[in-house]
Amino acid sequence: MADALSIREARAHLAEVVTKAEAGEITVITRKGERVGAVVPIAILDAIEEAADELAAREAEEHRGDPTVSMAELLADLFADPRDASGGAA
Repeated sequence: MADALSIREARAHLAEVVTKAEAGEITVITRKGERVGAVVPIAILDAIEEAADELAAREAEEHRGDPTVSMAELLADLFADPRDASGGAA
């Protein structure tokens, strides 16, 4: 299990926390006893980012043939008066 430090402890021992990350260890950061973040080895962050990129690419590929709308159409729809249910000018 990863070590857990309060923000105050992590701040006071930042060099040690970074050294642990370089050695492959994870340090969880807590605030008021709740886990709020972590210092992780860069290889773990790289793997997470690569997985997120792969997931986004797969999602994009699934929707490659979907119909598209222009930016003008998108903005018109976003800023249309919600009271105008017909979509046209009143």
